[in-house]
Parts: sequence; C-alpha cells; structure tokens
Amino acid sequence: MNDNAKNNSLRSIVDELASDTSIHKALNLKPGIRRELPSRTQLIELVEVLRGILFPGYFGASEVSVDNLTYAIGAAMEHVFHGLSEQIRRGLCAACSSPTDASCSKCAERARGITRDFLSRLPAVRETLLTDVCAAYEGDPAACSPAEVLFSYPGIFAITNYRLAHELLKLGVPYLPRIITEHAHSLTGIDIHPGAEIGGAFFIDHGTGVVIGETCVIGERVRIYQGVTLGARSFPLDENGNPIKGIPRHPVLEEGVVIYSNATLLGRITIGRNSAIGGNVWLTHSVPENSVVTQSKLSTPSSGEVFTPVPDDRKK
Repeated sequence: MNDNAKNNSLRSIVDELASDTSIHKALNLKPGIRRELPSRTQLIELVEVLRGILFPGYFGASEVSVDNLTYAIGAAMEHVFHGLSEQIRRGLCAACSSPTDASCSKCAERARGITRDFLSRLPAVRETLLTDVCAAYEGDPAACSPAEVLFSYPGIFAITNYRLAHELLKLGVPYLPRIITEHAHSLTGIDIHPGAEIGGAFFIDHGTGVVIGETCVIGERVRIYQGVTLGARSFPLDENGNPIKGIPRHPVLEEGVVIYSNATLLGRITIGRNSAIGGNVWLTHSVPENSVVTQSKLSTPSSGEVFTPVPDDRKK
C-alpha cells in the first residue's frame, strides 16, 4: 500500500471515530452539545494533595514542621479549592442534559459552593480516619505502629479514598466520587462504592478482593478480611426490563461484626452486632446478634451455617 492509500485509510478511520453519531449514540448523548469532562489525572492528583492535607508529613511534602505546618496546609488548601472547583464544575456540566452559557455559569458558582462545603468537612473526615487507623493497629498483631498502618496499609488507602468520595457524593457531585474509589480499587483490589454508609473504626485486613456495594450500611468497629463480598442477591427490574437503581439491596452490618476471608453476604440482610461470619460462608439471610456463623464440612454453602453464641469476651 502506498503512502497516499495509507493516509486515506487512516483518514477514514479518524473520520469515523470523530463523528458525532458514533460516540454520542453509544453514550446516549445529544450531538453538538459542548462538554468539558472531568480530568481523571487531575482529580487523582488532587486526592493525593488532600491525603497530604489530612496527614501532613505522611503524604505530600515530608519536610513539615510545627513552624511551617499552617503555611503548608494553607497552600495545599488553596490549590485544592481551585482545582477541585474546576473538576466539580466539569462534572456538573457533563451531567447537564442541555448546557447553555447561563447554566454553565450557575454550575461554576455551584461548584465553588460545593467545594467550600466539602473542605469544611475535612476535619471530621480526619477524625474518623484516625479511628480507622487505630482499629487497624489494634486489630493486627503484625502492625508495629499506627504510623506504619497509615503509611503502608492498602485498607487505609482505600478507606481514605472512600471517605473523601462519600462526602462528595452526599453533596451531589456526579462522576468524581466513583472515579476516586475506583482509583483505589485499581491499586488495592478493594472495591468500595462511594454510596455505602460506613461507621468509624473500620478495618479491612489484607484487603485484596473485597467488594462493598452501594447500599451497604456498616456500623462502628467492623472488621472484614480479604475476599469478602457484600453484594446484592438480585436486581429488581422495571416495566422495561431495566434494573431499578438506588433501592436497598446490600447487607447491613451492625457494630462489632467480623467477616472472615472469602465470605459472601448477599441481599438486604442484617448481621447482628458482635457477630462473626466464618471464612468461605455463603449467607443470604439475617443472623441475630452475638452469633458465630460457620460452614459445616459436609454441608453445601447454602445450608451449612451453624449458629452458636459468641463468647463473652467478644462483647466488649
């Protein structure tokens, strides 16, 4: 094939990929609408700056002292305010069905307000994250210090991303929360939907393969191990056969629950406080508080659960 033929072939491919109809039809978008999409790269960079704001010295610049702490946090906050406002604006505009100059101006103003509200929640987010760090340190005999946990544990990385994303989701920000949690998912193997409700002192040990669904509700002092799935049992459909969005369909874990490795809990079931679910258990029904759920060696996953009281020393 000569150069002219190659150029014509490439041009036809480019024209097809650049056509309004192909990409807009695939994403159910209206052709001709100008959209400024959020930048995943810039958003992840902002999350890393936020990690340094929450835990200065541990993340971001390591040369932080009492003398320059206020300056360091202030400069980082200024950077995040402008950068996150822009990414939120882009998310709002991308989710708008018919953006105009007037609506884009309103999105920009709304984005700045959302960013201010989000930043005002950072002190409370850090307080909760500190309980998560303490839970990991106290729950893992291999942990040498809370600092080691904060520096290196994938569970803390994923939970930090989740807690930031959850605040953005509560403020009505589209796209960005899921990008943030899926970034942590890609690095740690821990998949936490930003819509889940998770209490303090939450510990994910090891973490790889953990899945926490959108409508999960998790109480205080809950611990889960690698390979645990908190998923949906079924997806109710509407009259057109499409899944109904947003209905409660994931488990509720009350305070003090422990879920051991590779357990699968499906549906809107409730695990009572201070209960323990053994490894490899398949569970689709609720259990009372202070229970231990295990799997009989000779039974199938659906029928092998055995219930016994939890020892008194677990009721602290």
